Amino acid sequence: MLKFIVNEILDQPQLLVGIMALIGLLALRKAVSDVVSGTLKVIVGFLILTGGAGIISGSLSPLGNMVQSGLHLHGVIPTNEAIVSLAQKSFGAETAIIMGLGFVVNLILARITPAKFIFLTGHHLFFMATLLAVVLGSAHIHGASETILGGIILGTVATVMPAFVHPFMKKVTGGAEFALGHFNSLGYITSAAIGKAVGKNSRTTEEMKVSPKVGFLRDSLVMTTLTMIIIYIFLAILAGAKSIAEYTQGSNYIMYTLTQALTFGAGIAIVLMGVRMILAELVPAFQGIALKIVPNALPALDCPTTFTFAPTAVLVGFISSLIGGVISMFIMGPLGLALIIPGMVPHFFDGGTAGVFGNATGGRRGAIIGSLVNGLLITVLPALLLAFLGSLGLANTTFGDSDFCWVGIVTGVLAKTGATETFIFIILLCAILVAFASYVTVRSKKESQVATNPSVSV
Repeated sequence: MLKFIVNEILDQPQLLVGIMALIGLLALRKAVSDVVSGTLKVIVGFLILTGGAGIISGSLSPLGNMVQSGLHLHGVIPTNEAIVSLAQKSFGAETAIIMGLGFVVNLILARITPAKFIFLTGHHLFFMATLLAVVLGSAHIHGASETILGGIILGTVATVMPAFVHPFMKKVTGGAEFALGHFNSLGYITSAAIGKAVGKNSRTTEEMKVSPKVGFLRDSLVMTTLTMIIIYIFLAILAGAKSIAEYTQGSNYIMYTLTQALTFGAGIAIVLMGVRMILAELVPAFQGIALKIVPNALPALDCPTTFTFAPTAVLVGFISSLIGGVISMFIMGPLGLALIIPGMVPHFFDGGTAGVFGNATGGRRGAIIGSLVNGLLITVLPALLLAFLGSLGLANTTFGDSDFCWVGIVTGVLAKTGATETFIFIILLCAILVAFASYVTVRSKKESQVATNPSVSV
């Protein structure tokens, strides 16, 4: 039964969010028609979003091959889905239990602490649960100790990371009633902090001046698609037809890459449509949970929910993050680390979101520099994580987002102290993180109150 709940419900983000919407609408005592309509629209919106993300990921696959062939690179490519699928052969049961316990811990912490964030990005919960199972198991912590420790860590991280990034998230969204639930929060916080430090008087990416002759570039979707066409065709010419022969199936490789670039643009349009649909239905429904079950709770949603607030910054962030990843490759050797080849999927989603956060605090300058540093993080940290993945560290892939890396590294270091000591250190660390997240949340709320009512003191 636990496996069914974890694998068939908690690991299905559209069902998980749909259930939350259903509970919220029922708690608000909405009419049956509103409950059915709202719940189904949230589920369909999530399926649209994930469908668009799948289209984007598929169109990026040949791009990664072209980068490797065109630049003659061979190494480890960070891909969450790949490393997770490999891990399930040995850690499937532990992953399922850790994920279930982690979600319960998240709900409890959201109920009893000021950090009232419910993490609803189901596939990232699954990825983090897998990481913890692998790291703890590789450190010879097994059985109940492994699953309990993993559940505590997962639930804590799922609570505190949305809290840490939320002060910047409010700046991104203008105070919208939802939070960010994506395990590259360290990268987004770093990008926003850098934007704040370097972006004084820098204009936003969304105000870029465009000549009337190319006025069509004011459309962010058109500009994104055109940019990707240039990138795809340039790399195709550089790498040659053989680099993507497995994808083209005999068709002209230039025309194939042109189609993939256009497909990428279509994926972006689908993602944005799904995001709008989710937010229109989920946020009002979630008020029922906030009022009845976890007072004042906020849903923590996937990173594409930020794309609508600064679409141009997404493209700027992707390109800058990718450049940061390429730069990082040249420091891998001197540092004695494995060569991490930039993965297109993490650099687009993580880099694009980092661009949105950097832009929110520091305009164009913040978007460029902040997301470039994000690219450095998601290249260097995965290389450091490899040492804690046991036999999976020898695979040609690893986890690609910053939070997976720092959580895995810290957990791996603590797990080497022994089972009893690990319990003590993990519980102490989680308590400190929850306390700090509660402080950040309370302070952020007071600062918001000051902004609207100067008589309130922080």
